Amino acid sequence: MPQGAPSWIDSFPGNFMWSNATLVCKGMAPYGVVALEEIERIGERLKRRENEPNAWQEEWCAMAERLERLAETRSREGHEASAGNLYLRAGNYYYTGERFVRPGEQKLAVYKKALRCYQAGLKRRYREIEFVEVPYEGTSLPAYFLKAAGVEGRAPTVVLFDGMDNCKEMSVLFAGLEFSRRGINTLAIDGPGQGAALRLRGITARHDYEVAGTAAYEFVAARPDVLPSKVAVMGYSFGGYYAPRVAAFEPRYAACVAFGAMHWDLYARQKRLALEQRQNPEQVSQSHFQLQFILGAADAEAAVEMTKRFSLEGVAGKIACPFLVLHGEDDRIVPVEAARSLYEAAGSADKTLKIFSREEGAAEHCQVDDRQLGVDTIADWIEERFSLVSRRR
Repeated sequence: MPQGAPSWIDSFPGNFMWSNATLVCKGMAPYGVVALEEIERIGERLKRRENEPNAWQEEWCAMAERLERLAETRSREGHEASAGNLYLRAGNYYYTGERFVRPGEQKLAVYKKALRCYQAGLKRRYREIEFVEVPYEGTSLPAYFLKAAGVEGRAPTVVLFDGMDNCKEMSVLFAGLEFSRRGINTLAIDGPGQGAALRLRGITARHDYEVAGTAAYEFVAARPDVLPSKVAVMGYSFGGYYAPRVAAFEPRYAACVAFGAMHWDLYARQKRLALEQRQNPEQVSQSHFQLQFILGAADAEAAVEMTKRFSLEGVAGKIACPFLVLHGEDDRIVPVEAARSLYEAAGSADKTLKIFSREEGAAEHCQVDDRQLGVDTIADWIEERFSLVSRRR
């Protein structure tokens, strides 16, 4: 833990895997879709069960089930707004509980509960969110489209891809709502290897993410409420590889945001991580099966080998649009040097590197300790690049 960090950063001292996952869930608090008291109760029970293999899933899902039952009761009583709040919290807790369940029927069952609750909550609380499908290689990628609030006609748009662990339901809330308030549309999408695309459709991650990026661009550009000349691509966490890759090979994007850089040498990092997972699995952020799961690899060794193709070496220099890289000084998942390497390699004439210090906050991975500050920084930057600030003056 960074020197002087508050205890809420690491809920489980000595267990970074659980602490990081809990912090990710806590990071949704500004959007009213988790309750910190509920998370603390889950944490207290987990501290007593830290050595039990199924404790994580059981405790998070137990809270989710309780809230889902309450939501169903409120809905039957006609209190749909209250039901929506409860459903969204249940969805977040189910999804957190699913995080460390091995791929298989049980993981899928928990995910389906999370998705059911997320969507029940979104439909009740944010009726302006459209459930859409993005055509992709003979099938489609599930996404949400959230229109710019108060804008008539066409508006700038952000295409937002997830990371290795989060999902479009989280992204449309922690970024889409803020963008909408500022006159920007959002397409929050589960791309290859993400969310429902992976779990329900078997669409695994790919190194050439520009294929998905082009599909997303063409989908939004064809809409009558999108300004095709002002579409940005953004990626969160592992998306810090995806978004720059998309921008490098799809020149129709007018801006790119890496919400957290990815390891510059992912292959070398995954080799080290595999060793760390065997020696001290609680000190790494991801489960030993997660990389294999998103890549659809036959085994862990094959997954590590596949990461050789996930490199921005020789690619970042092709980025020509305005480019923003955000990172945290205390990021314990991706070292801050990776953000500097990405920034230096980017070919953009207009590029910005923002590293949050521990003094200002938002210094953890992808600003999960103060995600609002990170998203505000991104939104301000997009407003400036798309001339939205001057338009409103």
